[in-house]
Amino acid sequence: MPRRTSQSLQFAQNWPSVIILSMLGVLYAPLLLHWVDGWLNKSISIEHEYYSHGLIGLPLAGYLAWSDRDRWHQLSNQTHLLGGICLVGGVLLYGMQLPDALNLSLPLVLVGLCLWLKGIPGMRLMGFPLLLLGLATPTSIPYLLTAYTLPLQRLIAVVAALILMQFGMDVRVEQIYLFVNGQIVEIAPYCAGLKMLFSSFYVGLILLYWTGAWASRGKTVMFLVSVVLVSTTANIIRNTLLSYFHGTGRSQSFDWLHEGWGGDLYSACALGLLVFLLRGVEWAIALWSPVPFSSDVASSDRNKPSSVKAIEATPSRSSSRR
Repeated sequence: MPRRTSQSLQFAQNWPSVIILSMLGVLYAPLLLHWVDGWLNKSISIEHEYYSHGLIGLPLAGYLAWSDRDRWHQLSNQTHLLGGICLVGGVLLYGMQLPDALNLSLPLVLVGLCLWLKGIPGMRLMGFPLLLLGLATPTSIPYLLTAYTLPLQRLIAVVAALILMQFGMDVRVEQIYLFVNGQIVEIAPYCAGLKMLFSSFYVGLILLYWTGAWASRGKTVMFLVSVVLVSTTANIIRNTLLSYFHGTGRSQSFDWLHEGWGGDLYSACALGLLVFLLRGVEWAIALWSPVPFSSDVASSDRNKPSSVKAIEATPSRSSSRR
């Protein structure tokens, strides 16, 4: 009988969550399936392909949120006004039936639910899963950024030309165009490496969170700056190879690296490199940083009078009696 009572009480406490999750599943499961299908089969718009890192982040966000379910239930129920505003805004965006508005309604509704049900503490608890969802939500931001990638396009063209010249190839550069053995190669805005930069930054945040490294501000800044440099360098190498393949008539190799699984292999290698990059940053900081804290404590302990050391090392009689 007590077991049935506890089970009934637990069900009574959880049924609102079950209803909310069921409603969210009905409303947004088709949208999430559309994202995943577009990312896997590349049947989504070019701008939305920039968020394919959601294939990694969305399952992780769900796992982290599920892992914190006990802590979520332990939080006291409190309502924040901003939660209601976010919920109303999310519903309005969902009703517009516009691609970007529909996409943005999902993170907005989830933020609203966290604030409405658990207030600021709930938002803090689910902050990182919501961040992963928000950064994986497809929008038109990449299209807006392409208007400002011209300097990066020129840099890639110049560096790629310099590399190819080292191998004795006939290369000429005009703005964002490479003339390789008479063949024209354009470093287009969507070839400037923004997609790889987005994915690298996203995976970098996951690594910082997973390893606990983002507790150190210096380590976080140094790592993210290194991520930008590595991503840009990897994209320059990729564009150099594409220019070489096109200029030498290797069309199959060009298609393999540009649109085939070679591009996916390149992305996987570049993202895998971030693991070693984070370890390198940790090693560099440990090498360049002052004496570790433990050594400072030990040295300060050595400088203490012997009587103080004896008092700290040996418990008093009164404390031992207690």
